[in-house]
Amino acid sequence: MIARFFDFLLELIKWPVAILAVVILPALIEALNYFQIGNINFFVFAGGMFAYLALKIMASARSNISMQILAHEFTHIFFALITFHKVVHLHLNMDESGGAMGFKGKGNWLITVSPYFFPLFLFFLMLGFTFFSDRLPSGYWANGILGYFFAYHLGSMIVQIHGDQPDFKEAGFLFCLMFLPSANIFSCSAILAFNNGGWINVERYISIVLMLGERYINGFLGYITNL
Repeated sequence: MIARFFDFLLELIKWPVAILAVVILPALIEALNYFQIGNINFFVFAGGMFAYLALKIMASARSNISMQILAHEFTHIFFALITFHKVVHLHLNMDESGGAMGFKGKGNWLITVSPYFFPLFLFFLMLGFTFFSDRLPSGYWANGILGYFFAYHLGSMIVQIHGDQPDFKEAGFLFCLMFLPSANIFSCSAILAFNNGGWINVERYISIVLMLGERYINGFLGYITNL
């Protein structure tokens, strides 16, 4: 019953969310100017990214593909669970050509497109650093690890986002084109904000986006009203 309610609600707001994503895209881009990248936290973060690239070059592509498939399906599972769907199976192809998960109920677009913008590993790392920060040997270790998995997330997005993606067909190509750019900029920017100051900085970043976004939303509504 709860799952059906969430499916209905998400279907109801699907296109308003897509339009909102397009309208606030300039605000998300403008908010990037507020980031300070000339500090030690960012340089260690960048070092983690370079470490991933180096290991990716040295390691076999097959092992990287296996991890991408697993992360992809677990992201589907995560969003299925938080929208109250019971997950019934997870299947990974033996030839590492892909995978599939199944759940009870109709489902919704958030489950479908979640792997293409939500950095699941990074999200749980951020939670882990929040609750177990006193056990980390150094804050810089956290910055480096975040950078490593940030590069992994970006690499996965580049590989997975293409015109033949079945999930895009299910959610609708137009919707994905409208929603995913803003969703990706927001998620990546939130990670950069966390790297420079934890959840407080994420909150500040969101406040900046809301402030800038209000201006673009008001401009859009004014334009619609004058038509």
